[in-house]
Amino acid sequence: MSMIPSIFGTGRSLNFLRNPFTRPTITNEVATTVNANINWKETTEAHVFKVDLPGLKNEDVKVDILARSVVQISGERSKENKEKEKNNMLRHMERGGGKFIRRFRLPENANVNQVKACMENGVLTITVPKEDVKNRYFKLVQIQG
Repeated sequence: MSMIPSIFGTGRSLNFLRNPFTRPTITNEVATTVNANINWKETTEAHVFKVDLPGLKNEDVKVDILARSVVQISGERSKENKEKEKNNMLRHMERGGGKFIRRFRLPENANVNQVKACMENGVLTITVPKEDVKNRYFKLVQIQG
């Protein structure tokens, strides 16, 4: 399995050279409050990504392909109120809520035109078929002067 750099290289750390799934920094707009852990399995036919999204449904999650090489998984988990109800009061809260986003770069041989995703029991499975990478774009640039 080849290691592919993440699009989150901040210039401050070389961690993205070892781990293609480096998490983004938290911003005011999007917080990574959902622990979206990813497993990547490479078969002879495809790259299969399994993402743990416990408690989320299909309509809570969105999968996008950006610039034909980056998978973006985003969504939102509703927050539990810490307010007092009739006879119930939330005493301790560790389960986060809010928006989340994960991005990772696909390998060069990924066929982004045939990506499939399905969600079952809180596990999102993204299947990216492989394609032959025979004809790489190559252009010789003449140097003037």
